[in-house]
Amino acid sequence: MNKQQKMDDVRQNVRESYAKVAEASNEGACCGEVSSCCGVSDDDAINTLISTRLGYSEDDLSVVPDGADMGLGCGNPRAIASLQEGEVVVDLGSGGGFDAFLSAREVGESGKVIGVDMTPAMISKARKNAEKGGFSQVEFRLGEIEHLPIADNTADIIISNCVINLSPHKQQVFDDVFRVLKSGGRLAISDVVASAEMPEDMKNDPILHAGCMAGAELIDDIKAMLEKSGFTHITITPKDESREFIKDWAPGSGVEAYVLSAYIGAVKP
Repeated sequence: MNKQQKMDDVRQNVRESYAKVAEASNEGACCGEVSSCCGVSDDDAINTLISTRLGYSEDDLSVVPDGADMGLGCGNPRAIASLQEGEVVVDLGSGGGFDAFLSAREVGESGKVIGVDMTPAMISKARKNAEKGGFSQVEFRLGEIEHLPIADNTADIIISNCVINLSPHKQQVFDDVFRVLKSGGRLAISDVVASAEMPEDMKNDPILHAGCMAGAELIDDIKAMLEKSGFTHITITPKDESREFIKDWAPGSGVEAYVLSAYIGAVKP
C-alpha cells in the first residue's frame, strides 16, 4: 500500500467513525467504537460532566441548541482565543457546532463563524442546530481540513478542538490554515499531543486513532511543522491533568502514558 492510499484509508476510517457519532447522538444512543473520546450519551448530566471536565462552564452548555454539545473534545480552545466583536472565526472539525455557536456569541452579529467538517452527517446536524438556535452568522461547509473550502486571507482566528491529531497529513493542515488566516491572524487550538514515542501497535490501532490518541504528534514535531508553515509566536502548553480523562478514553490500554491534551497557539505574521 502506498503512502497516499494509507492516508486515504485513515481519513475514511475517521469519517465513518464520526458519522456513527452523529447518527448515534441523533438517536440518543452511545457512539459505539469511538465512545472512548466522544462520550455521546442520552443522559444530559453525563454530557455536562464531560464538557465541564474539558473546561466549559455550565453557562456555555445552557446557551447552545440541544444536541450541539456532544461531549467531544479535549479542552476549550476559546480559553486561549481572545475572540473580539466582529471577527471572522473558522472552526476546524466543527462537529455538531458547539464551539462555533459559543464563538458566535463572542464575535456578535457583526462577526462570522465558518465551521468545516468532512462528515456529511455532522454538517447536516450542525446546520439543523444553527437553524434551531437562530445563529444567522454561523455557516457550515463540507470539506477536509487539509484542503479548506475557504478563500485566502479570510479568518482572523482559527480554532479547533481535538481534530488535527486525526489528520494523516498535519503539515498540510497547518499550511492551509496559514493560507486562510489574514496577516496577524491567530491559531488557537486544543489538541492531543504525544509526550513520548508511542509503541507501533498503538500507532497502528484504528480505534485508538479514531479515538483521538494514536495520531498524536510529539510536541517538538508540532512546533517544527508550525514553523515550516510560517507561523511565529508559537506556544504549546501541555495539561498534565488531562491524562486523568484520557485514561478513560481507552481503559487499561496505558495510552495516557504517551499522550495528553495541550493548548497550541500561533500567529501568522
